Amino acid sequence: MLPRPMTIARIDQPTRKVKALTLHGRLPAQPGQFVMVWMPGLNEKPFSLVDDDPVTLAVASVGPFSARLHELEVGDRLWLRGPFGHGFDIVGEYALLVGGGYGVAPLAFLASRTIGARRKVAVIGAATGDELFFEHRLAGAGCEVVLVTEDCSAGEGGVCTDVAERLLQDETFDVVYGCGPEGMLETLEQLCSELGIPGQLSKEAYMRCAMGICGSCERDGLLICRDGPVFPVGPGT
Repeated sequence: MLPRPMTIARIDQPTRKVKALTLHGRLPAQPGQFVMVWMPGLNEKPFSLVDDDPVTLAVASVGPFSARLHELEVGDRLWLRGPFGHGFDIVGEYALLVGGGYGVAPLAFLASRTIGARRKVAVIGAATGDELFFEHRLAGAGCEVVLVTEDCSAGEGGVCTDVAERLLQDETFDVVYGCGPEGMLETLEQLCSELGIPGQLSKEAYMRCAMGICGSCERDGLLICRDGPVFPVGPGT
């Protein structure tokens, strides 16, 4: 699949480290899928989709490639391949969405598609209140949003899995969706197993081809790009 050029239509900056790039054009996709973003002469990296129409990406400045993306302006071009991978399967009527750090990005896309859910609760966590973002997107998509910060500067104090565990024990949910740091996903997987609740967790890995050829994203015999990035957990898995 050859890279497709797309022009930046709008740039928002919800936090100091994160920019949301809205592009001219659409790429029909499933929430949880990702695209490979190419900058000629620099590199190519995977990014989860925040939306597919118009294509929207959340870019956290964490290295040379993302820092270069932060320098772009409206009217500049990016080249995209994709979408790739297996995304979230939309199931059930009562959904719990758990996003840690930058993992909130694909959950915002998911929330916009779960229009048939009777109730959806989004728990999003970060180290500080200044690092929380997309809470308004989630609320606009019909989620009850619970904010969690490690330094207690916004919402509840602690980590998002503490709040998720309490909600899962006190209330009834059909499914748990999660995206975030590896430790957070491990805790959610354990909770789903112990409480007998189906879950779908989006995992990250270093990727090059995104098509299951190079093997750079192999984990335990599975390829994150092809078999994931969303994997089922809990009963029956």
